[in-house]
Amino acid sequence: MTDVTSSKSTRRPHHWRHDLIELAALFTAVVVADTIAKTIAKGPDGPSLLVFSAIALVATAAFHTWWARRRSHASHAPPAGHTGGHPAVAGPEAAGEAPAADGEAAPAVPVETALWRMRTTVADAPGSLAALCTVLARLGVDILTLQTHPLADGTVDEFLLRAPADLSAHALTRETAAAGGRDTWTERADAHDLVDTPTRVLGLATRTALDAAELPLALRQLLGRCTLHSVPAVSLTGRPTGEHAPVEGVLEETVMRLRDPHGGTLVVERAYLPFTPTEFARARALVELDARLGPRVPRSQDVLTLPEGNEITVRRADRRDLAAARAMHDRCSARTLGLRYHGPVGDADRYLDHLLSPRFGRTLAVQTASGRLVALGHLLWDGDETEVALMVEDDWQRRGIGSELLGRLVAMAEEAGCASVYAVTQSSNTGMVAAMRALNLPLDYQIEEGTLVITARLASAPRPADRPQHRETEQQPHEGARPAER
Repeated sequence: MTDVTSSKSTRRPHHWRHDLIELAALFTAVVVADTIAKTIAKGPDGPSLLVFSAIALVATAAFHTWWARRRSHASHAPPAGHTGGHPAVAGPEAAGEAPAADGEAAPAVPVETALWRMRTTVADAPGSLAALCTVLARLGVDILTLQTHPLADGTVDEFLLRAPADLSAHALTRETAAAGGRDTWTERADAHDLVDTPTRVLGLATRTALDAAELPLALRQLLGRCTLHSVPAVSLTGRPTGEHAPVEGVLEETVMRLRDPHGGTLVVERAYLPFTPTEFARARALVELDARLGPRVPRSQDVLTLPEGNEITVRRADRRDLAAARAMHDRCSARTLGLRYHGPVGDADRYLDHLLSPRFGRTLAVQTASGRLVALGHLLWDGDETEVALMVEDDWQRRGIGSELLGRLVAMAEEAGCASVYAVTQSSNTGMVAAMRALNLPLDYQIEEGTLVITARLASAPRPADRPQHRETEQQPHEGARPAER
């Protein structure tokens, strides 16, 4: 199909030389014809002159036809670099490059890059951010996202950057300082940081709304690398701890204190970088959301079948299960309680309120078909580390329940982004040691004050074969177990 616009744009303008030549040819033909006619009428060589005039007219017509065709071809010929009636972009030949093969695109030279997170403080003055962006552009750095945290004496700018791979953190910090940035902090980023801040905050709020135990994890992900401690208002021995933050919270450089809706104080520390008022406001809003929603845990539960055929249910637990947990304590032997709590048996009940609080971690409960609680598994947030702990009632031990709980707790830790989990036990607690080994994870053993600390470095691992089979899951049945039927 002809491109009318392109045809018009490539048509050459009408030239005056063409009209002059055609007019000259016409006058020549008229003069020759008139001369021949007069000669024939007056002279004896009329026939010969008539033939000559015919030849002259034919030659003149042939010249005119040749000239018209030459002009037509020249006016319709495509210009250099033009094909198919459309203007063409200069090809690789114009740039001195070899053309690519038919159907193949010219190869692009890949440029290795790296993602960086950078935070720096600039003066609150017009042009300060522009000067910094100019420096980054000169270094070949692409700004992917930018957040601003206003301060009383400046502005903290937080960047997500894509920089050349050979650009070092020292060079980036040096050039930023030359552009007016101070207190600059940098660290490598990954693809997870490409999510914009509003989307990430909404995701954390959703997780917190669904599960009260998600608040500590959400605060960690919201504020970056930080340590979070939940300090109760009253200790396990019943003494006041003195920790009581005001309703509005307290911000002290690298420490923020927030009132825990469940009592006590949430203390968040970040040694390498002070918190900004914007971060403090976000954290406080997340804690307020948790307080307004009240106690909540996911209602999902799994029905499992033990090797001997008994059915058990595994579900999340919280402080509402305190009475059932204390009743389980009453049925446990002194040895079982001592192996679990590493202290006087009479103090065991004091720990339950702490352990069942979603502020300190997540708890899994195992109950029988009659509703009796027979086992508890805890995943406890311990600052930057994560502890796992198990207790199974005497009559239900050595049936795979402990291994099942431990596997689920480890999966929760992996989902939360924990690098490792540790268990505190005694060398005589062969059941716990065997359950940790059955995880098929790298283990570290350490003796501290007569107790054994086993640390597992988390990674994808197959589930041990001695755990009960899950009901309505896609996993293969384990040896010695069968799906529950109802």
